[in-house]
Amino acid sequence: MSVLMRDEAQARAQFLDVQRYTIDLDLTAGEETFDSRTVIQFTALAAGDTFVEVKPATLRSISLDGHALDPADLDENRFPLSALTAGPHELRIDAAMRYSRTGEGMHRFTDPTDNETYVYTQLFLEDVQRVFAAFDQPDLKSVFALTVNAPEGWTVLGNSIAEHTGDGRWTLAPTPPVSTYLVAVAAGPFHSITTEHAGLPFGIHCRRSLAPHLDADADEILDITRACFDRFQEKFDEPYPFDSYDQAFVPEFNAGAMENPGLVTFRDEFIYRSAVTDTERQTRGMVIAHEMAHMWFGDLVTLAWWDDIWLNESFAEYMGYQTLAEATRFTDTWVDFGVARKGWGYDADQRPSTHPVAPDPTAVPDTASAMLNFDGISYAKGASALRQLVAWLGEKDFLAGINTHFARHKFGNATLADFIDNLASATDRDVHAWADQWLRTTGVDTLTPHIGESDTTWSLTVDHHGTRPHRITVGTYDHAIDTQSGPDRLVLRDRFDIGIPQDSDDTPQAGDGSTTTRPGPRPALVVLNDNDLTYAKIRLDPDSWTTLQAGLSGIPDALTRAVVWNAARDMVRDGELAPTTYLEAARTHLPHETDLALLQGVLAFADTQVAARYTTPEDRPAALATLTALTRDLIRRTEDGSRPGLRLTAVRHFIDAATQPDTIHGWLTEGTVPGGPELDPELRWRILTRLAVLGATDEQTIAAELEADPSATGQEGAARCRAALPTPEAKAAAWHAMFTDDTLSNYLFTATAQGFWQPEQTDLVAAYVPRYYPDATALAVRRGPAIADAAGRYAFPAYAIDADSLHLGDQALTDQALIPTLRRKLTDQIDDLRRALTVRNAH
Repeated sequence: MSVLMRDEAQARAQFLDVQRYTIDLDLTAGEETFDSRTVIQFTALAAGDTFVEVKPATLRSISLDGHALDPADLDENRFPLSALTAGPHELRIDAAMRYSRTGEGMHRFTDPTDNETYVYTQLFLEDVQRVFAAFDQPDLKSVFALTVNAPEGWTVLGNSIAEHTGDGRWTLAPTPPVSTYLVAVAAGPFHSITTEHAGLPFGIHCRRSLAPHLDADADEILDITRACFDRFQEKFDEPYPFDSYDQAFVPEFNAGAMENPGLVTFRDEFIYRSAVTDTERQTRGMVIAHEMAHMWFGDLVTLAWWDDIWLNESFAEYMGYQTLAEATRFTDTWVDFGVARKGWGYDADQRPSTHPVAPDPTAVPDTASAMLNFDGISYAKGASALRQLVAWLGEKDFLAGINTHFARHKFGNATLADFIDNLASATDRDVHAWADQWLRTTGVDTLTPHIGESDTTWSLTVDHHGTRPHRITVGTYDHAIDTQSGPDRLVLRDRFDIGIPQDSDDTPQAGDGSTTTRPGPRPALVVLNDNDLTYAKIRLDPDSWTTLQAGLSGIPDALTRAVVWNAARDMVRDGELAPTTYLEAARTHLPHETDLALLQGVLAFADTQVAARYTTPEDRPAALATLTALTRDLIRRTEDGSRPGLRLTAVRHFIDAATQPDTIHGWLTEGTVPGGPELDPELRWRILTRLAVLGATDEQTIAAELEADPSATGQEGAARCRAALPTPEAKAAAWHAMFTDDTLSNYLFTATAQGFWQPEQTDLVAAYVPRYYPDATALAVRRGPAIADAAGRYAFPAYAIDADSLHLGDQALTDQALIPTLRRKLTDQIDDLRRALTVRNAH
């Protein structure tokens, strides 16, 4: 498929004005294809040539202004429109289109629980042409009017209010002007809960087999939706711009969610079949708020080209966390961001593939390169930059600039330059200089404190490795005098702000290389960036680290603990802190941790990175023993049932760290953990996967579990277990399914890949490491970007950490056959492998 070049899009945007799409979709044509008939009304602003995109199974007919054109002129996904005269035109296209099994275009899914079928669209970034013909670029906004023919008993959802006119026919109200990639349709026998809020119809929808689980959480989902909607209405001067607000939880969705105007689609794992922690509920709430923010920033005002994708995602990321904290019971969202989300940005920003938050337009020359920037930089780093901007500007001026942006560009497109100009109009600060320093640069700054002391004062100097300005809070802590609060408790002495370098109106201070002097003895602990308002790696002075070894869990504020744990994480990754020291800190302090997000984030890093990758195979049993002792302690401390989230997290990680099957096999047999929780499907499949890794289960047991849970997640669990079995036959079958068979859906491919590579099985699968690169390259060419992403993300031999594997990876990157999606994933994975090897060698 030909990718769209930026210069082509710019030329076409100057040549065309697109007024309306009238689209008719017939979803009753069979299991493989659906019918798509499109009428496009547009104006050529001058005489000349252009093209329309469509990727059909069969192009039946195409006509321009009533004159038939030859379908054979279709060249890959482009149909040429030659010798257009200036003025209005009407283009008609009739095609059969293929359903997708990879989450792209029109995805079709049959629920194994009840055999009901569902379809939904995912058109970002350039997959609208898999569903209907279009001038497919974001700055050719248009009105869309859709009709859909669906099987009887189905519900059809779209960007606007849908009316069932009988005999399976549905008519959707014409939309306001929106971009092609934001058009959405979902259809099937949905279970729906509808209500009204602020004079608009609201709805939440899922497949019927998940109905009891949606019903159980409907009040929470709708309460969050209403609260965030009301808060956005307070923040933004522009009213909500669409006629309805539906949220559809759909199967086998590749992303977390998609901000289609009026019809947000979510992965249906957010409808919980099994017990979850409150932090996981908070994550769902954040995604709801994130997608709702896009209704204004992304949908009402849309990027002109894909180099500004960060504007969409960074803004929604920031607003998602901030608005959830302001409007709901989840008031500590920034702790989760700090310990779990921010590291995604730090990691991405230290790889060879790093890029500015706002890349130069020449760095995004086509749609293929644009796809590569959906990463921790565009989301987590960008949101961190906006948080720092708000701290610098003040929220009042920030929102004033945002509202000016909406007013000037509503139902249109805007660029970074527009955004910065609009922010600058609301403040006397030099926002343009800030943007150059924060948005046009790469890498992570590092801030290191140096502490001096005298008889009556102490002093702070900050070594700044990097180029960005920072406005940070310094927190100072002393040991608690009240021993009843615990011998290792810390109390806040004070917090003070510094600029790095100093602001022009500041007095000299630590952040610009000068020294700040404070009264009193030196604190026991000094924490830079104490409120986590900037984006930088933080180091600790030696005395502070000594204090933390005994007192980390005694820090009173969870956000400060998150900053400290992030510092320790970064030090491990940079080879400055031994992995065993990190595990010892976790063993010492997590049993006393009260914040769920912190517990989950630290345990996740300890398990998936420290024990699995940064620890040598010889030392892994000891690392797992530490995690087992830690999680057993947490399980004992939560026996009274007062902290179910902490207990569930501990149980999950106890299972994952098990080196002997007896205890977890007993849980599976009894159907419960002693003292709770009872084993729900997620825990049962989790135990069975670990038993498979340990060679303590077999195909017969897996098949029996699948018979008891034949759901889609059951199918994925069985695929994961089968791929994890430590036999040559199981590995060969899994490899064939992933790289030869080509029938696995995106989710089943991912589950199989997750089971295949295990740290305990490196010798068993060693022969597959050199096979991976050519097989993944060929697979990506055959099956496209979504499967290429999964192959690079999940099927990569991440535990083959040695010089030979690194050499194989470096060689693979020279292969010109790599499609961009896979090349980017391999670049990142190989750099992570190199880092893991460096960490191992450092200790």
